[in-house]
Amino acid sequence: MKYLSTRGDKAERHFSDILLEGLAPDGGLYLPISYPQVDAATLARWRGLSYADLAIEILSLYIDDVPAADLRALVGRTYTEAVFGTPQITPLKPLEPNLALVALSNGPTLAFKDMAMQLLGQLFEYELKRRGETLNILGATSGDTGSAAEYAMRGKAGIQVFMLSPHGRMSPFQQAQMFSLQEPNIHNLALQGVFDDCQDIVKAVSNDLEFKRKYRIGTVNSINWARLLAQVVYYFAAYFQATTSDTARVSFTVPSGNFGNVCAGHVARQMGLPIEQLVVATNENDVLDEFFRTGVYRPRGAEHTLETSSPSMDISKASNFERFVFDLLDRDAARVKRLFGEELASKGFFEITPEERARMSERYGFVSGRSTHEDRVKTIQLCHQRYGVVIDTHTADGLKVALETRREGVPMLVLETALPAKFAATIEEALGIVPPRPAALADLEDRPKRVTVLPVSVDLVKQFVVDHV
Repeated sequence: MKYLSTRGDKAERHFSDILLEGLAPDGGLYLPISYPQVDAATLARWRGLSYADLAIEILSLYIDDVPAADLRALVGRTYTEAVFGTPQITPLKPLEPNLALVALSNGPTLAFKDMAMQLLGQLFEYELKRRGETLNILGATSGDTGSAAEYAMRGKAGIQVFMLSPHGRMSPFQQAQMFSLQEPNIHNLALQGVFDDCQDIVKAVSNDLEFKRKYRIGTVNSINWARLLAQVVYYFAAYFQATTSDTARVSFTVPSGNFGNVCAGHVARQMGLPIEQLVVATNENDVLDEFFRTGVYRPRGAEHTLETSSPSMDISKASNFERFVFDLLDRDAARVKRLFGEELASKGFFEITPEERARMSERYGFVSGRSTHEDRVKTIQLCHQRYGVVIDTHTADGLKVALETRREGVPMLVLETALPAKFAATIEEALGIVPPRPAALADLEDRPKRVTVLPVSVDLVKQFVVDHV
């Protein structure tokens, strides 16, 4: 299996080469040359496997340059009951017939990002040791990616983590999870801007090939293919739990900001998993909803990116979106490069054709919807009153849109994003209760903090990296 860039770079690379890279040299994102195909017989063979064994089966289709025994050991150390608190790893939480949550928040940081990040930490350490190299990870987070990455990478040999976050725009719990870590290989940088500013700096540094190579810069954001690949697994795991037939169809609703989580669903569907709909649920920062409704992709600047009660989705430039557009445009790399380069730079938006708009739902199963603060409060209340389940604000955005878009007779699976304890203020507003948290995190916000506040500046971030490697 080899990988290519969405913007046409001619070099085809193996998995281990792109694992440590992030962006391709031409600024594009990596995708496999083709998606391995899974038929009903394969689904039948995989049904009933443990989560770790299922992960090995799927990852092996994409990773052919890591010995099978080594990959099995890495996966086996990652997806355990000790790490995720349950033998199923991602159990379903049924709400009513044909409606369930996919529990993805049982990991160390109580968010779905742990599902991929725990594996990524194992893969990074393995590959760096195999090469005798070190890596400086530069990441951006709107809340959950940062803590998941830092918990996965803390203390890992040969790895330094530099995590950018928007100063004051995460929940107190999210900030404390990151800033309280004391490991010397973890560096938190709070930038005086929004998440998109942080993400732009990560891309700018990654596109400075001389700096990237000199200082061995890698990424853990979902622009990293390995992280997105790990997320494909739980779509299959959820499907097997929700169905008894290997031809039955299901739909997924995915709270979406950076498009990585739902892009993993797109990959699963392209492989042959019988997915009826992939429902993109946004908050008030509804750039993706606008695109799926109108065919116009119009990223917003920092001044128009709203601060909401589902802060991990306060994103107006969806990094992984380019991967889907590449497939939507029949892998026309030259056009993708023009749209995401010249057209966005000159006009601030691009538009696809009416035929391509129709293709999004007809060929790829995508639909979308949006949710507001009032919607998520009402949905949290509804879920608690009707089902006896407390959900976090992002999952509430997903459930609200799922209830609007589900089709009769087709199971709708809503991807849970985090435990409600991470967003206590809105839960208290909706339900009048403080959501419980694990006892080990009772004093989290009171722990000593390690964080550096910086203005939005590529040069200052680069200098901080130089000074700390």
